[in-house]
Amino acid sequence: MFKIGCHLSASKGYLEMAKVSEQIGANTFQFFTRNPRGGKAKDIDEKDVEAFLEKSKAIGIDVILAHAPYTLNCASKDESIRTFAKETMKDDLRRMEYTPNNLYNFHPGSHVGQGAEVGIKYIIDILNEVLVEEQTTTVLLETMAGKGSEIGRSFEELEQIIDGVKLKDKMGVCLDTCHVNDAGYDIINNLDGVLEEFDKIIGLDKLKAIHINDSKNEIGAHKDRHEKIGEGTIGIEAFERIINHEKLKDLPFFLETPNELEGYEKEIEILRKLYKN
Repeated sequence: MFKIGCHLSASKGYLEMAKVSEQIGANTFQFFTRNPRGGKAKDIDEKDVEAFLEKSKAIGIDVILAHAPYTLNCASKDESIRTFAKETMKDDLRRMEYTPNNLYNFHPGSHVGQGAEVGIKYIIDILNEVLVEEQTTTVLLETMAGKGSEIGRSFEELEQIIDGVKLKDKMGVCLDTCHVNDAGYDIINNLDGVLEEFDKIIGLDKLKAIHINDSKNEIGAHKDRHEKIGEGTIGIEAFERIINHEKLKDLPFFLETPNELEGYEKEIEILRKLYKN
């Protein structure tokens, strides 16, 4: 079954996100755990969660993806910023257990001039503090475009993080098509080769989700500017190959294109028509 959804506002709760997903032809969704700029999260409404779990079974939503705020920087040289990231992630993972067995995605962070090696160590330290044996949530590192001092611009950097985490079974990767294109991976002309490289370095068993976005930039631009499906440099033919690839087709796909709901609905329809059962 093709799992496709988009980024939705969580302001009205889980049940509303499930209803909106059904309306636009989606069977999964992504949401921010709190304001994307950070801050305190809304209290969990247990009745809303109960209604959501019932609704999701009825409409075939079997996985959702929570996205950490963009402001989290586990790799910062500022200890207070790292502490904020750690406490936010710890709270998010606690809250995720209300909807068990799902995915939690975060940007690894930026080393801000101190070097990737130092930044990676800080990320590992935080993950080793926040991950617990009893959690059901899988934490995903997102592939990044490599702008500025971003960590996660290469599969090697992501592998170094996972390698340092004690509870490796709680870790995975979310591959962003715009980001990997901008990082220099040729998913347009050499998708097989990119996936082989991912498998060799990280292992395809760790690939848990796809952010499916076109890019405004040419390969290797390191800029991270998303575009609507088929309107950027990656192009519709490449997306048809991506969603139908035997090693990807069963993963959940999440749109983060510059769209409102109407635009997402159109993109979901386009991708569903391209998907071969």
